[in-house]
Amino acid sequence: MDMNALELTRQQITRQWDAFREYERLTGFWQIARRALANNSFDGVLTMVGVLTGNYLGGIRDATTVIRIGVAASISIGISGLWGAYLAESAERRRELAQLQRVSLIDLSGTKFSRAAKTAVTVVSLVDGLSPLLSSMIVLLPFFVAPLIGNILVSYGLSLVVALMSLFALGMFLGHISERSRVGYGVRTVFAGIVAVVIIFLLPNGPATVP
Repeated sequence: MDMNALELTRQQITRQWDAFREYERLTGFWQIARRALANNSFDGVLTMVGVLTGNYLGGIRDATTVIRIGVAASISIGISGLWGAYLAESAERRRELAQLQRVSLIDLSGTKFSRAAKTAVTVVSLVDGLSPLLSSMIVLLPFFVAPLIGNILVSYGLSLVVALMSLFALGMFLGHISERSRVGYGVRTVFAGIVAVVIIFLLPNGPATVP
């Protein structure tokens, strides 16, 4: 690739980035996506904590089975987030665009405002769907290397540690957003994970299934 082609590519990327920033300024979608990232990642981690705790209490000691159940749950929560966010955000952006058209008495189809609304829907939907999917898969990682670990119970323990660490990181992120104590928020989110595990263990006949 010659220098002219490189310069043209750089200019195209710059224009696209400038347009993206302009769309964000018009719609404020990054603030929405940021909240969705934290909330849905939190949901993904806690969902996987529940799935793994249920698997443990159910006596599942095969890593492949745990992975299949975990991946199925991850995909389900990811699709739920993606579809739900797309439908909700699309409806909201259409309503806002229709209101703006009524006020301005101008057809805004194909304009910068219309493209900004479509970009907002795409970004928020992707963040809403991918954040719980990826966060739950991270918790599941120790089971993918279970043959190297050699003990399925160790994989369960490591997954719980990864989940709690992920919750703490999410809490610190929320603390950063709110400009409050990052450690304080981290402790709160970790506590939520511990509460979930304790409640599941206290369910009727739950501990009795452990070999």
